[in-house]
Amino acid sequence: MIKDVNAQTSTQTVDRRTLKIEIALVMALCLGQSAVYSIISFADKVTKAPLSEQTTSMNNPLSTREYFDLAYQLLDIVFALVPVLLALYLMKRSTGTTVSMIGFDLRKPGRDTLLGAGLFLAMGLGTLGVYAAGRALGITTALSTANLGDYWWSVPVLMLSAARHAVLEEVIMLGFLFTYVRKLKLGLWTTILASALIRGSYHLYQGIGPMIGNVVMGVVFGWIYHRYGRVMPLVIAHFLLDAIGFVGYLLLGPAIGIGA
Repeated sequence: MIKDVNAQTSTQTVDRRTLKIEIALVMALCLGQSAVYSIISFADKVTKAPLSEQTTSMNNPLSTREYFDLAYQLLDIVFALVPVLLALYLMKRSTGTTVSMIGFDLRKPGRDTLLGAGLFLAMGLGTLGVYAAGRALGITTALSTANLGDYWWSVPVLMLSAARHAVLEEVIMLGFLFTYVRKLKLGLWTTILASALIRGSYHLYQGIGPMIGNVVMGVVFGWIYHRYGRVMPLVIAHFLLDAIGFVGYLLLGPAIGIGA
Protein backbone atom coordinates (compact mmCIF):
# COMPACT_ATOMS: atom_id res chain seq x y z
CA MET A 1 0.00 0.00 0.00
CA ILE A 2 2.85 2.36 0.82
CA LYS A 3 4.42 1.67 -2.57
CA ASP A 4 1.16 2.55 -4.33
CA VAL A 5 0.86 5.83 -2.44
CA ASN A 6 4.44 6.74 -3.27
CA ALA A 7 3.91 5.92 -6.93
CA GLN A 8 0.78 8.06 -7.01
CA THR A 9 2.56 10.96 -5.34
CA SER A 10 5.46 10.61 -7.77
CA THR A 11 3.23 10.85 -10.84
CA GLN A 12 1.38 13.84 -9.41
CA THR A 13 4.61 15.82 -8.98
CA VAL A 14 5.63 15.56 -12.65
CA ASP A 15 5.16 19.03 -14.13
CA ARG A 16 4.09 20.10 -17.60
CA ARG A 17 7.65 20.89 -18.63
CA THR A 18 8.78 17.34 -17.86
CA LEU A 19 5.87 15.87 -19.83
CA LYS A 20 6.72 18.04 -22.83
CA ILE A 21 10.40 17.06 -22.65
CA GLU A 22 9.51 13.36 -22.52
CA ILE A 23 7.21 13.72 -25.53
CA ALA A 24 9.96 15.50 -27.45
CA LEU A 25 12.61 12.91 -26.57
CA VAL A 26 10.45 9.92 -27.51
CA MET A 27 9.38 11.53 -30.76
CA ALA A 28 12.96 12.51 -31.59
CA LEU A 29 13.98 8.87 -31.25
CA CYS A 30 11.37 7.45 -33.59
CA LEU A 31 8.40 8.91 -35.46
CA GLY A 32 9.33 12.57 -35.07
CA GLN A 33 12.71 11.75 -36.54
CA SER A 34 11.00 9.84 -39.34
CA ALA A 35 8.79 12.86 -40.05
CA VAL A 36 11.81 15.16 -40.46
CA TYR A 37 13.58 12.73 -42.78
CA SER A 38 10.34 12.18 -44.71
CA ILE A 39 9.87 15.92 -45.31
CA ILE A 40 13.48 16.27 -46.51
CA SER A 41 13.07 13.20 -48.73
CA PHE A 42 9.90 14.69 -50.24
CA ALA A 43 11.67 18.00 -50.93
CA ASP A 44 14.49 16.09 -52.60
CA LYS A 45 12.11 14.11 -54.79
CA VAL A 46 9.81 16.94 -55.78
CA THR A 47 12.75 19.12 -56.86
CA LYS A 48 14.41 16.33 -58.83
CA ALA A 49 11.68 15.00 -61.12
CA PRO A 50 7.87 14.64 -61.27
CA LEU A 51 6.63 12.38 -58.48
CA SER A 52 4.73 10.27 -61.00
CA GLU A 53 8.04 9.24 -62.58
CA GLN A 54 9.64 8.13 -59.31
CA THR A 55 9.44 4.95 -57.24
CA THR A 56 9.61 4.66 -53.48
CA SER A 57 11.27 1.40 -52.48
CA MET A 58 10.55 -0.16 -49.08
CA ASN A 59 11.80 -3.24 -47.21
CA ASN A 60 15.09 -3.19 -49.03
CA PRO A 61 18.03 -5.59 -48.60
CA LEU A 62 20.60 -4.54 -46.01
CA SER A 63 23.33 -6.87 -47.26
CA THR A 64 24.13 -8.77 -50.45
CA ARG A 65 24.81 -11.90 -48.36
CA GLU A 66 21.67 -13.84 -47.46
CA TYR A 67 22.19 -14.60 -43.77
CA PHE A 68 23.87 -11.30 -42.99
CA ASP A 69 20.86 -9.63 -44.59
CA LEU A 70 18.57 -11.71 -42.35
CA ALA A 71 20.59 -10.73 -39.28
CA TYR A 72 20.47 -7.03 -40.19
CA GLN A 73 16.74 -7.18 -40.93
CA LEU A 74 15.97 -8.78 -37.55
CA LEU A 75 18.21 -6.35 -35.68
CA ASP A 76 16.55 -3.44 -37.45
CA ILE A 77 13.13 -4.67 -36.32
CA VAL A 78 14.19 -5.33 -32.73
CA PHE A 79 15.96 -2.01 -32.17
CA ALA A 80 13.10 -0.07 -33.80
CA LEU A 81 10.88 -1.27 -30.95
CA VAL A 82 13.15 0.04 -28.19
CA PRO A 83 11.51 3.51 -28.28
CA VAL A 84 8.19 1.77 -27.58
CA LEU A 85 9.62 0.25 -24.40
CA LEU A 86 11.03 3.64 -23.43
CA ALA A 87 7.68 5.33 -24.05
CA LEU A 88 5.81 2.75 -21.97
CA TYR A 89 8.35 3.08 -19.16
CA LEU A 90 8.16 6.88 -19.11
CA MET A 91 4.37 6.78 -19.35
CA LYS A 92 4.11 4.52 -16.31
CA ARG A 93 6.69 6.51 -14.33
CA SER A 94 5.39 9.99 -15.14
CA THR A 95 1.63 9.48 -15.50
CA GLY A 96 0.91 6.19 -13.74
CA THR A 97 -0.62 4.80 -16.94
CA THR A 98 0.07 1.12 -17.63
CA VAL A 99 -0.11 -0.92 -20.83
CA SER A 100 -3.44 -2.40 -19.74
CA MET A 101 -4.84 1.11 -19.23
CA ILE A 102 -4.18 1.97 -22.90
CA GLY A 103 -5.50 -1.41 -24.04
CA PHE A 104 -2.19 -2.79 -25.26
CA ASP A 105 -2.89 -6.30 -24.00
CA LEU A 106 -4.75 -9.51 -24.84
CA ARG A 107 -7.71 -9.17 -22.48
CA LYS A 108 -10.30 -8.80 -25.26
CA PRO A 109 -8.99 -10.81 -28.23
CA GLY A 110 -12.35 -11.37 -29.92
CA ARG A 111 -13.58 -7.79 -29.75
CA ASP A 112 -10.17 -6.36 -30.64
CA THR A 113 -9.77 -8.67 -33.65
CA LEU A 114 -13.28 -7.96 -34.94
CA LEU A 115 -12.86 -4.19 -34.67
CA GLY A 116 -9.33 -4.37 -36.10
CA ALA A 117 -10.47 -6.46 -39.07
CA GLY A 118 -13.33 -4.06 -39.77
CA LEU A 119 -11.00 -1.08 -39.71
CA PHE A 120 -8.57 -2.95 -41.95
CA LEU A 121 -11.25 -3.48 -44.59
CA ALA A 122 -12.45 0.11 -44.45
CA MET A 123 -8.98 1.66 -44.40
CA GLY A 124 -7.64 -0.81 -46.97
CA LEU A 125 -10.20 0.14 -49.57
CA GLY A 126 -9.66 3.81 -48.81
CA THR A 127 -5.89 3.42 -49.06
CA LEU A 128 -6.12 1.82 -52.50
CA GLY A 129 -8.46 4.59 -53.65
CA VAL A 130 -6.17 7.36 -52.38
CA TYR A 131 -3.15 5.68 -53.94
CA ALA A 132 -4.87 5.30 -57.31
CA ALA A 133 -6.07 8.91 -57.23
CA GLY A 134 -2.61 10.13 -56.26
CA ARG A 135 -0.99 8.24 -59.11
CA ALA A 136 -3.58 9.56 -61.58
CA LEU A 137 -2.96 13.13 -60.41
CA GLY A 138 0.81 12.69 -60.48
CA ILE A 139 1.27 13.55 -56.78
CA THR A 140 2.25 10.07 -55.56
CA THR A 141 5.31 7.99 -56.32
CA ALA A 142 5.00 4.38 -57.39
CA LEU A 143 5.37 2.11 -54.36
CA SER A 144 7.58 -0.95 -54.35
CA THR A 145 6.89 -2.41 -50.91
CA ALA A 146 8.74 -5.74 -50.87
CA ASN A 147 12.28 -5.86 -52.20
CA LEU A 148 13.93 -8.58 -50.16
CA GLY A 149 15.54 -11.45 -52.04
CA ASP A 150 13.79 -14.68 -52.88
CA TYR A 151 14.70 -16.35 -49.57
CA TRP A 152 12.81 -18.72 -47.31
CA TRP A 153 12.74 -16.02 -44.61
CA SER A 154 11.51 -13.13 -46.76
CA VAL A 155 7.80 -13.52 -45.96
CA PRO A 156 8.32 -14.03 -42.18
CA VAL A 157 10.56 -10.95 -42.07
CA LEU A 158 7.98 -8.91 -43.97
CA MET A 159 5.34 -10.03 -41.47
CA LEU A 160 7.59 -9.06 -38.56
CA SER A 161 8.24 -5.72 -40.22
CA ALA A 162 4.48 -5.16 -40.49
CA ALA A 163 4.11 -5.97 -36.78
CA ARG A 164 6.97 -3.61 -35.96
CA HIS A 165 5.32 -0.70 -37.78
CA ALA A 166 1.92 -1.44 -36.22
CA VAL A 167 3.20 -1.57 -32.65
CA LEU A 168 5.55 1.39 -33.01
CA GLU A 169 3.07 3.75 -34.64
CA GLU A 170 -0.08 2.92 -32.70
CA VAL A 171 1.47 2.64 -29.23
CA ILE A 172 3.42 5.89 -29.68
CA MET A 173 0.89 7.94 -31.67
CA LEU A 174 -2.17 6.82 -29.71
CA GLY A 175 -1.40 5.25 -26.34
CA PHE A 176 1.62 7.35 -25.40
CA LEU A 177 0.82 10.66 -27.10
CA PHE A 178 -2.86 10.74 -26.12
CA THR A 179 -1.99 9.94 -22.49
CA TYR A 180 0.53 12.77 -22.30
CA VAL A 181 -1.62 15.31 -24.10
CA ARG A 182 -4.52 14.55 -21.76
CA LYS A 183 -2.21 15.27 -18.83
CA LEU A 184 -1.34 18.57 -20.52
CA LYS A 185 -5.10 19.26 -20.71
CA LEU A 186 -5.29 19.92 -24.44
CA GLY A 187 -8.58 19.35 -26.26
CA LEU A 188 -9.64 16.05 -27.82
CA TRP A 189 -9.68 17.26 -31.42
CA THR A 190 -6.43 19.13 -30.96
CA THR A 191 -4.91 15.82 -29.89
CA ILE A 192 -6.49 13.83 -32.71
CA LEU A 193 -5.49 16.33 -35.40
CA ALA A 194 -1.94 16.75 -34.08
CA SER A 195 -1.45 12.97 -34.01
CA ALA A 196 -2.94 12.61 -37.50
CA LEU A 197 -0.74 15.36 -38.97
CA ILE A 198 2.40 13.81 -37.51
CA ARG A 199 1.31 10.43 -38.91
CA GLY A 200 0.81 11.97 -42.32
CA SER A 201 4.15 13.81 -42.24
CA TYR A 202 6.25 10.68 -41.81
CA HIS A 203 4.57 9.15 -44.87
CA LEU A 204 5.22 12.22 -47.06
CA TYR A 205 8.27 10.56 -48.64
CA GLN A 206 5.77 8.43 -50.61
CA GLY A 207 4.06 11.51 -52.04
CA ILE A 208 1.15 13.77 -51.25
CA GLY A 209 -1.49 11.06 -51.72
CA PRO A 210 -0.19 8.72 -48.99
CA MET A 211 0.34 11.71 -46.71
CA ILE A 212 -3.31 12.74 -47.06
CA GLY A 213 -4.47 9.13 -46.71
CA ASN A 214 -2.52 8.69 -43.49
CA VAL A 215 -3.83 11.96 -42.05
CA VAL A 216 -7.37 10.68 -42.64
CA MET A 217 -6.45 7.31 -41.16
CA GLY A 218 -4.94 9.10 -38.16
CA VAL A 219 -8.18 10.99 -37.55
CA VAL A 220 -10.22 7.77 -37.74
CA PHE A 221 -7.80 5.81 -35.56
CA GLY A 222 -7.60 8.65 -33.05
CA TRP A 223 -11.38 8.85 -32.71
CA ILE A 224 -11.66 5.05 -32.41
CA TYR A 225 -9.01 5.04 -29.70
CA HIS A 226 -10.82 7.80 -27.83
CA ARG A 227 -14.13 5.94 -28.22
CA TYR A 228 -12.96 2.49 -27.10
CA GLY A 229 -9.81 3.26 -25.11
CA ARG A 230 -7.83 0.35 -26.53
CA VAL A 231 -4.73 0.41 -28.73
CA MET A 232 -4.84 -3.27 -29.68
CA PRO A 233 -7.61 -3.03 -32.35
CA LEU A 234 -5.60 -0.30 -34.08
CA VAL A 235 -2.42 -2.40 -33.88
CA ILE A 236 -4.29 -5.31 -35.48
CA ALA A 237 -5.75 -3.12 -38.24
CA HIS A 238 -2.36 -1.54 -38.96
CA PHE A 239 -0.63 -4.91 -38.98
CA LEU A 240 -3.13 -6.30 -41.50
CA LEU A 241 -2.76 -3.23 -43.73
CA ASP A 242 1.03 -3.49 -43.81
CA ALA A 243 1.14 -7.30 -44.02
CA ILE A 244 -1.14 -7.30 -47.06
CA GLY A 245 0.71 -4.31 -48.50
CA PHE A 246 4.10 -5.98 -48.09
CA VAL A 247 3.37 -9.66 -48.80
CA GLY A 248 0.35 -9.14 -51.05
CA TYR A 249 2.38 -6.76 -53.20
CA LEU A 250 4.39 -9.70 -54.50
CA LEU A 251 1.24 -11.45 -55.72
CA LEU A 252 -1.28 -8.70 -56.48
CA GLY A 253 0.75 -5.56 -57.08
CA PRO A 254 1.24 -5.88 -60.85
CA ALA A 255 -2.37 -6.95 -61.36
CA ILE A 256 -3.86 -3.85 -59.69
CA GLY A 257 -1.20 -1.39 -60.78
CA ILE A 258 0.64 -0.89 -57.49
CA GLY A 259 4.26 -0.14 -58.16
CA ALA A 260 3.61 0.54 -61.82
